[in-house]
Amino acid sequence: MSKLPKEHQFLDLSDYGRPLAFLIANRLKTTIFTPIHVTMAFTFCGLLAIISILNGFYWSALIFLLFKSVLDAADGELARMKNTPSHIGRYFDSISDFILNLLFMLSIWYVTNVSIYLVLLAFVGLELQGTLYNYYYVILRNKHDGDTTSRVFENKTPTALRGENQQTVDLLYRIYSFCYGPYDRLIYGLDKNAIKGKYQPNWLMTAVSTFGLGFQLLLIGLFLVLGLKAYIIPFFIGYSLLIFVFILTRQLLNK
Repeated sequence: MSKLPKEHQFLDLSDYGRPLAFLIANRLKTTIFTPIHVTMAFTFCGLLAIISILNGFYWSALIFLLFKSVLDAADGELARMKNTPSHIGRYFDSISDFILNLLFMLSIWYVTNVSIYLVLLAFVGLELQGTLYNYYYVILRNKHDGDTTSRVFENKTPTALRGENQQTVDLLYRIYSFCYGPYDRLIYGLDKNAIKGKYQPNWLMTAVSTFGLGFQLLLIGLFLVLGLKAYIIPFFIGYSLLIFVFILTRQLLNK
């Protein structure tokens, strides 16, 4: 199920797992399994990928990274099928991704001779890339009556939805803000007028989708199996320069 009406959909290169995610969610929609169970499953897959990297099992790492991406899409699909939107689930998903991303970078540091400072710089770049993609995508969804579970500006604690505990929502929101707040503010500072933009072409969103987590994990897995693990950290540092290219392109298109 797309997060956008058909006329505004674009080729999302990070969302290659969506067809399989839909099938998994469809199988689970009449079971006792909830979207949070699926989020826990993708977290487990991420940890298995990390263990595989640390032990040099790069093909299995690639498989677990890809399946993690599939399950990362399946939890949202299941929430939509069951009509159970959840702030708790959304924040838990994002926090899990943040922690796993840091562990992915640290596991690559462990199996290479790259400086820890460069690893941390690559992690920051990774998060900024994902933040720009999410920023543009959420703006697009809100503008065209798409999925509105995510907010453009996460600047205050949301009210708990039916079946949620407000204290749990408050706690997860604080953790989410600690993890993502600095990246959100930086990207917003670089392109604060994006929400006012009238023109966001599909080809630009397809290009920006290479910043999506699914595509990032695919690249990491391919670098590993191709024997290019030493280039993963330098690649993501250099690739972050495209942030400025995409922002400038969007701004020029909306002049």
